[in-house]
Amino acid sequence: MSIKQRLLGLLALLLLSPIVGLHATCVDNVVLVHGNTGSPADFQNTVDLLLQNGYTSSQIFAPAWGNSLCAACNDHNGSEETPVRNAINSAIASSCTGHIDVIGHSMGATLAALEITKLNAASKVDVFLGIAGAFHGLYTCGIYPFNTATLTCGQYGLSISSPLLNGLDGKRFGKKEYTFISWVDEINCATGTCLVYGVHTSTIDGEDGSTAYPYEHYQLLYATAADQLALIRQ
Repeated sequence: MSIKQRLLGLLALLLLSPIVGLHATCVDNVVLVHGNTGSPADFQNTVDLLLQNGYTSSQIFAPAWGNSLCAACNDHNGSEETPVRNAINSAIASSCTGHIDVIGHSMGATLAALEITKLNAASKVDVFLGIAGAFHGLYTCGIYPFNTATLTCGQYGLSISSPLLNGLDGKRFGKKEYTFISWVDEINCATGTCLVYGVHTSTIDGEDGSTAYPYEHYQLLYATAADQLALIRQ
């Protein structure tokens, strides 16, 4: 082989290598939805691990939603919805696989579930993971329509049997649904029980799997980044 042929071969390899690399990193875009009065930074451990495992920043969508200073002011209606809905739409539109994965923490889990339902986008979600969500409501929010004085606990909130939660009941939020729960969650189990009508409030009816951890509400998000990654990469 002549020197010219070798140089041409090397040039071809250099030109092809970005294409090969691009295909190697074609993964589902990921939407990360923080909880009530939280921020995208709550998912920093998850983001760091995603970036270390082949994801790029353009494949990670972490919308900021709600009033960060007033937990009682936030619900699942109106302005809280828009950033999450936009993130899901953008993630789907730019996904190289045509699908996305969604991870929600606390109230962000039910908010993400609502937007997926409204967008009729469950078929585009490969994995939906709810971490420390309250899919069956919170006793601290009362049983609708009683003792639901704040927006967070009202008809668009987390009171037990609220219209919002009843509307999510029986819906699918992805091809596969998982939950991370805790029996020592100081928020979801604040009244001394995590059970609502016999089931852990953080579980989803019809889910594909649930894992219990000995962590408190925020630890359940911070300390499980590796398990989050494992689920969406399975």
